[in-house]
Amino acid sequence: MTHSHQPLTVFQKLKTLVLLGVIFLTPFFFLTTTQEYYVTNKFYLLAVAALLLLAISTIEFIITKKIVWVKRPLDNAVSLFALAVGVSTLLVSPNKIQALLNPTFGFVVVSSLAVLYYYISRNTSAKFEKLALGAIQLSTLLVGLVSIFFFFQPLKGANLPSSLAFLKQTGFTPVGSSLDLIVVLGFGFVVSVMGIILAKKTREAQTEEAKSRRIYSLVSAIVLFVGLLLTVFTVFKPFQATAQNNLLLPPFRLSWYGAVEILKTPLNAVFGVGVDNYPFLFTRVKDAAYNATAMWQLSSFSVASSTLLHIMSESGLLGLVSFVLFLFVAGKKNIVNLKQKAFSKVSPVVLGYLGLIIVALVLPPSFIIFFLLFVSASLLTRKDEENGPEAEPTVLDAGKLLPIYGIIAIVSVAFILSSGFGLYQTYMAEAYFKKSLDGYLANSAQDLYNNQRTAILYNPYIERFRINFAQTNLLIANNLAAKASTQTADGKTQQNQLSDQDKTTITNAIQAAISEAKAAVALNDQKSTNWDNLATIYRNVLNVAQGADSWTVTSYTRAITFDPQNPVYRLNLGGVYFSLKNYDDAIRMFEQAASLKPDWANAHYNLAWATYQKGDYQRSATEMQNVLYLLDQKKDAADYQKVAADLEEIKKKIPKAETQTQQQQPEAQAPQKLSLPTPPQATISPKLKLKEKEAQPPAPSPKEQAAEPTQP
Repeated sequence: MTHSHQPLTVFQKLKTLVLLGVIFLTPFFFLTTTQEYYVTNKFYLLAVAALLLLAISTIEFIITKKIVWVKRPLDNAVSLFALAVGVSTLLVSPNKIQALLNPTFGFVVVSSLAVLYYYISRNTSAKFEKLALGAIQLSTLLVGLVSIFFFFQPLKGANLPSSLAFLKQTGFTPVGSSLDLIVVLGFGFVVSVMGIILAKKTREAQTEEAKSRRIYSLVSAIVLFVGLLLTVFTVFKPFQATAQNNLLLPPFRLSWYGAVEILKTPLNAVFGVGVDNYPFLFTRVKDAAYNATAMWQLSSFSVASSTLLHIMSESGLLGLVSFVLFLFVAGKKNIVNLKQKAFSKVSPVVLGYLGLIIVALVLPPSFIIFFLLFVSASLLTRKDEENGPEAEPTVLDAGKLLPIYGIIAIVSVAFILSSGFGLYQTYMAEAYFKKSLDGYLANSAQDLYNNQRTAILYNPYIERFRINFAQTNLLIANNLAAKASTQTADGKTQQNQLSDQDKTTITNAIQAAISEAKAAVALNDQKSTNWDNLATIYRNVLNVAQGADSWTVTSYTRAITFDPQNPVYRLNLGGVYFSLKNYDDAIRMFEQAASLKPDWANAHYNLAWATYQKGDYQRSATEMQNVLYLLDQKKDAADYQKVAADLEEIKKKIPKAETQTQQQQPEAQAPQKLSLPTPPQATISPKLKLKEKEAQPPAPSPKEQAAEPTQP
């Protein structure tokens, strides 16, 4: 036996306690202190647990002056996988800090899971496997009970404080998403069933303890199965013909194209496009067919449709090969023992592990999938070693090498303290950002502004912090600028004189909004949504700031460069040209938007009015007729009547000889909302002059200079 049953030291007991605690707590752990309650807090729980394990080992080393290392079969694969993710982050990821902290597939979560594996696979407690399996069963059982409880929405009519209002949501689960809940319940169910089978097949099958375990596993299996059925029913609603699938998954076709796309360049083939950079890859491979789907208004996805494809896309072939090696080595011996019916050598998690491999093939990556894979792989490896030959531990007695002892101790303490401080900083940033959202809901502009600013001070590398702070500063500027013009009783606009203080405040707020939006672009200039946000900021100050028109056009052009199949960006850019009365370029953009999304009524509607402004009434009428074809008379009744009236007015300007006959109306589309470009309400005359070097968009990167906006 590998694990000699010697009395456990206090350090070994502490490590066991931490391991069992994180295994038990993770599936249902959540806090309301961050914007996202579930995955974010599970991520920090795991990271803190990994640091605690390292801290305990460091204290143990400082006292004993010894390092004991036992080789395990999975060590190389786990180390290589963590290395692949780390190198991809370091060499390729544009926003390296955000990539480190990505809770789904970032270096911190992968390295923390690697630490968890190392400690589980080397735990010398004779009862550890039973305790770990018990923690898994109890945790998933609690999740199952909670899922059954909330399926019936018992708190729907309860008068809860706003901080607990989320408990009234349909399908609430502490796991996070519905898909993750299905994975957890399915995994727990299979482990419970396997536990029943193995309890009957072993020599101790007739003992009272074995019988009690079988009864407990049976009860767990029943609860988990019921919870699984109810969750699947909630997600897919099989008996409701009109119900829409509430799962929004990226198309597998485009995820496959993305994985193939990285093979075109050597750097990307080996290391991928970088961790946390999948949205950039998605917009590169997205095609016009995507615009025909119901998801067309989603410019991108943050994950691929398959965990394996996501790993390959973001960390390259190095990440994929190491992960596949990890999957193969972890379950190999247990699967062989299962085939040979050597049940005493089989871990109850083996079938659950095989199920997770299938999940990794067909579902997008998630924190829960990686967590369950690593925990089950660690237990499988431990089971292999318990039934294998004695592994000779390697012992380093640093007490005889005082310089090495000192260096190891100092480096370890410094790493733990700096990592702990980093986790504290980043978690406080998340907490303050949550407070800013609470301030917004409470209509407290001061709390909104101050807490967002504090969040950025704690962690300036998160793009969503910068984007939201940009929008907040823009809101402040617009509210003050609105004082410059008011509506009189007869509907006319009256210009008011702003004070010098107001003008200074508006200028500073606009400058700050632009600065924050540019900061988001600087963090990742390959992400089209960051450029779109910057363009939106510029667009909202067209009537307030000098130079905003050209900066808006430049930013939208950059967004189109990185997302060439997006019709929304082209419509928005056309709207800017329309507001500037540059109807030729507006028509060009509206034509491209309509070409990319032919069934988009709003694109044709904008094109109709742009051609009307140019005096091309025949074409305007044709486009307006197209709008009618695309609208549903019942679902879009108001818009349909308005367009019909507009069409009649346009036709009056067409000579009778040029009037075209109506075409056959196609099948009705989904409800659509029509809108024409509207200039920002706030207007200041003369326009404010900003610091040009600080306000204008960033210069094109080498990648952008090589890529021209794609024409449809």
